[in-house]
Amino acid sequence: MTALDPPALASSNALHHKPYVFYLAALGSAGFAVQIMSVAVGWQVYDLTRNPLDLGFVGLAQFLPALLLVLVTGLIADKFNRRLIMGLCLLVEVACALGLLVFTLSAFRQVWPIFVILVGFGTARAFMNPAADALAPNLLPKTALAHGISLNSMTWQITTITGPVAGGLLYGISGEVAYGVSMCLMALAIFCVVLIGRVPQLNHAQETSLATLLAGFKFIRSEKIVLGAISLDLFAVLLGGAVALLPIYARDILEVGPWGLGLLRAGPGIGAIIMAIWLSKYPIKDHAGVILFLFVAGFGFCTIVFGLSKSVPLSIVALALMGACDMVSVYVRETLMQLWTPDSVRGRVNAVNRVFIGASNELGEFRAGVVAAWIGAVAAVAIGGAGTMAVAFFWSRWFPELRDARTLSGKG
Repeated sequence: MTALDPPALASSNALHHKPYVFYLAALGSAGFAVQIMSVAVGWQVYDLTRNPLDLGFVGLAQFLPALLLVLVTGLIADKFNRRLIMGLCLLVEVACALGLLVFTLSAFRQVWPIFVILVGFGTARAFMNPAADALAPNLLPKTALAHGISLNSMTWQITTITGPVAGGLLYGISGEVAYGVSMCLMALAIFCVVLIGRVPQLNHAQETSLATLLAGFKFIRSEKIVLGAISLDLFAVLLGGAVALLPIYARDILEVGPWGLGLLRAGPGIGAIIMAIWLSKYPIKDHAGVILFLFVAGFGFCTIVFGLSKSVPLSIVALALMGACDMVSVYVRETLMQLWTPDSVRGRVNAVNRVFIGASNELGEFRAGVVAAWIGAVAAVAIGGAGTMAVAFFWSRWFPELRDARTLSGKG
């Protein structure tokens, strides 16, 4: 059963569709591996250089490929087999994890090889993410798609909770163990992708032209609600993101070590998964726009609290509340993206969306690192939180269509 040709009476439970179950397992395994690598790389780089700016470069190295290749990655996802793209990209990620393992085993103390490997890793993710995002609607009938979206978000949040904790524990043993486990998990993800089996997919992009390359941008620009939602998330997290500076908080401010870093990294995921469970039971049915803006502003306020906190429990609670607020934004944005976007341009639209997400996360990490190097980590996080609250205010005025949106229903 696929979204391309759904049966009249298909189950609305996404887990009743076996190809989707393997797809979800692949996402979970790969996501867990990425979280372990993220904690390990952040701690390793800061341990080698003690320079906050280098933590910013960790994010920038992973974001730039998605930005520079945005016109290509989405078109590839629409023109070629999305499942095959996922498998090949995961294979490249295994090679990158192996590269980090070899570097850690060596006596080399310069960090530039890490950044080279991260560029390769970011390139693989740039091709994989639009294909993976666009594949889900091909695996599910429309009646089960909303449930599938919530499960995707929940799985991602679970990996966000457990992955950083595991990463901190594994790196506490050794960097080699952390990268070795990441390799094994990515290999498991490849196996799950193989088990998905053949996926019916129309070849929508027969001819390559400037119009087909820009189709994703054109669609987003024409849909003011979609444009408002993803740009709100972009600037809110770009300014309010504090994850890149957690190694500084763990080592120098809260003094909790690598295992404590894992707990701090898990904080946003804990809040997000609780919110995801709530949303699965009580989905947003009315006043969606107002709710979105309130929770984005709440994200900014909790960021300020975390930035100024000197207490470990308070810091973890603030991070958890940040994750809960961000989950509402993710839920609204992803539901709009999948239900409103035609399959013919879904890969390209998701590629653009991933650039927005990458800008808010990886580029946000770069911004945080630069500002922290300039005025200090505490001031950088607190000012960023205030900026997020300002974004929520101004976007509510500039995108009245989004503010006044009552439901998240797609257009068919």
